[in-house]
Amino acid sequence: MLPSSLYIRCADYEIHATEWGAPEAPVVIAWHGLARTGRDMDELARHLAPRYRVICPDTIGRGLSQWAHAPQDEYRLSFYARIAADLFDQLGIAKAHWIGTSMGGAIGTVCASGLFEPRLKGRIASLLLNDNAPRLADAALERIKAYAGQPPAFDTVTELEAFFRQVYQHYGWLSDAQWRHLTETSTRRLPDGRVTPHYDPAMVQQFTHHANDYLIWDHYDALDIPVLCLRGAHSDLVLPETTAEMLTRGPGARGLAQVIEVPECGHAPALNVPEHYALVDGFLAGV
Repeated sequence: MLPSSLYIRCADYEIHATEWGAPEAPVVIAWHGLARTGRDMDELARHLAPRYRVICPDTIGRGLSQWAHAPQDEYRLSFYARIAADLFDQLGIAKAHWIGTSMGGAIGTVCASGLFEPRLKGRIASLLLNDNAPRLADAALERIKAYAGQPPAFDTVTELEAFFRQVYQHYGWLSDAQWRHLTETSTRRLPDGRVTPHYDPAMVQQFTHHANDYLIWDHYDALDIPVLCLRGAHSDLVLPETTAEMLTRGPGARGLAQVIEVPECGHAPALNVPEHYALVDGFLAGV
């Protein structure tokens, strides 16, 4: 099964997304991580497509979506929520399940809370956080800022793939074909002919101008929907003490949250193998 490619006007920007499955099926939004693109969700979307309509956006500044004109103001969770709200409206989505990896999980959390975008309150039926939490470890954030803000450039795609294999080794097992797919769907060529990851380096301004943008306990505490946190067993971004706190606050205190550790992964599980699919299927079936 192949996806359709969509270009949607959201918050006055052209946002790209891939769409899988039948238009009348229940909707799943699958949102990628910080320096990635929506094509990271291809394997999961292909698995879900026989039963769901799966929408995989490229965040502004990533993949085939436009880059921000005002990076300081627009690379932040509140603006991403505005884009998501427009995406729901433009695509006629009344309600959807949300699966978010890393940053995509944080976007899902602030969307589901309705604190930034009240028009989204009640429109997210469930939230799967793939190695994301309302508080992230400072040391890991510093590591991410160090590589994300200064993406390297290489003469060949083969060299870029080797870089991706090193940086994203904590995703867990990927086949050679999946590594090649990850590379080819997140590569852009520079004016000098070299290749580099397909995102706007200015997106790192989210950290420099909005230092606490990912400290979102107030949004998490407002959730009254089922939440599943998949924590990579070796993750340095989502710490065990944070997931323990998630079970005592917000949806956790309401008996709506659960945490599952994913073995042989760090930040973040690639959601690309049968064991990962089973965790997603089990959660969606339960809600």
